[in-house]
Amino acid sequence: MPEAIHLLTAFDQNAKVDLEGIMFSTPSKAARTKGLGKEGRMDEWMDGEVVSPARVCGTSNESTKVKRLRLLVANKDFTFKAGQWVDFFIPGVSKVGGFSICSSPSLLEQERIVELAVKYTDHPPAQWVHTQCTLDSEVALRVGGEFFFDPQPADSPVNLILIAGGVGVNPLLSILLHVADLHRHRECKGSGYEMGSVKLYYSAKDTNELLFKKNILNLTNEFPGKIACSLHVTQQSAQISEDLQPYITRGRISAKDIGKHVAEDTRFYICGPPPMIEHFSKQLENRHVPKEHIHFEKWW
Repeated sequence: MPEAIHLLTAFDQNAKVDLEGIMFSTPSKAARTKGLGKEGRMDEWMDGEVVSPARVCGTSNESTKVKRLRLLVANKDFTFKAGQWVDFFIPGVSKVGGFSICSSPSLLEQERIVELAVKYTDHPPAQWVHTQCTLDSEVALRVGGEFFFDPQPADSPVNLILIAGGVGVNPLLSILLHVADLHRHRECKGSGYEMGSVKLYYSAKDTNELLFKKNILNLTNEFPGKIACSLHVTQQSAQISEDLQPYITRGRISAKDIGKHVAEDTRFYICGPPPMIEHFSKQLENRHVPKEHIHFEKWW
């Protein structure tokens, strides 16, 4: 029996008790949208959405400021689309976190695992992740967000340009991993959605702050010509390692970089600091890219 399934079997036995013990008072992004502000006890189903207990089954450091969590999700009805985020409910913490999922939907389907990468800030949920969260810590999750890529088999092929700034790469990695799964399915089964090409433009302070480097490069090597990346560093002082050098550009992502991809069959997904999103969305609109082809999510 796979380890994740073994843990889940044991987890299922007391999952409901864990969930009913979690209190909430301050709504996150999803809750604010729905006007949920009263303090109370969460039910397993809230406003028609699944709220699932989850248990921390793995942790690692993506950088000095970003911690990656692997969460074993108890409720089998819990699903998400690549690019979405979760409300993150923590026992004893009144504030609700809102963190983008960085793993693929297939990982949840196959192993009941969701991954998050959380940057250290003074926000109580982020502080808890970095200072108190341990293996077997229990939380609850609820999916939210309209920022996602979820093509259906009969949809027309599209190309994607993913533009990330800092920890804004989280939902875009989820999309990139989902794209890889779509390619694998088509290659294996000869059916399913026919995916176009994807290129990730990702900017950070330096290579130490570029998250998921190994994941990203593995995907570009597995799918040459189908998945590509351009990694940008704005304040690099140390020497760049040989394996990264072919992918690194010094300086910010430019409007020229993005503008050359404008086409009817291309969709743009942007996630990062609000000024970056405003800059690129405006540049794309100036090039007459339809608004419905520009998808963005701001983080703060």
